[in-house]
Amino acid sequence: MKLFVGLGNPGAQYAFNRHNVGFMAVDVIAAAHGFAAWRKRFQGLTCEGRLGGEQVLLLKPQTFMNESGRSVGEAARFYKIPVSDVVAFHDELDLAPGKVRVKIGGGVAGHNGLKSLTAHLGNDYMRVRIGIGHPGHRERVIGHVMRDFAKTDMEWLEPVLAAMSDAAPILARGEKDKFQTQVAHETRDVMPNDTGNETQSETD
Repeated sequence: MKLFVGLGNPGAQYAFNRHNVGFMAVDVIAAAHGFAAWRKRFQGLTCEGRLGGEQVLLLKPQTFMNESGRSVGEAARFYKIPVSDVVAFHDELDLAPGKVRVKIGGGVAGHNGLKSLTAHLGNDYMRVRIGIGHPGHRERVIGHVMRDFAKTDMEWLEPVLAAMSDAAPILARGEKDKFQTQVAHETRDVMPNDTGNETQSETD
């Protein structure tokens, strides 16, 4: 079994925050691939289904972002899922809006959800980094990530979420480079003109 984790904060007031794009990603995957209904387990919301030939558990921790690892660690231990079969979907300040990059391990770049996952799992899980752009100044970061996506963002956000869902069976097979390439191909015509600040290598 693979464990796909969406990172975000619980509660309607956070539902459309940039910081909640991980929740949005697994919601779209669940709906598009006919997963079972969400239910409360492991200090989170879970649902199960298949992506291609792989059994996958989707998880949205309800512990708030900075304690996400408690929920993920509980689910991984219950199913004896190794860290190499855990995939975290999360917002990424250091990628331009709509860019999607995948990597295994590496730094957490100040992301509290990733810090918590690493504390509870170790560091060698896969990360699907969903670009939300950087506001340009460090003091504006919290306001940026905790603010809702703008209506104009939907022009790229919805196609990016759909493309990740389309390619999710590839990701479940562990083919991260093929997944990344397919998402980029499907969304090449919807990327915003303002690419924002990308301070990390696209090949991370």
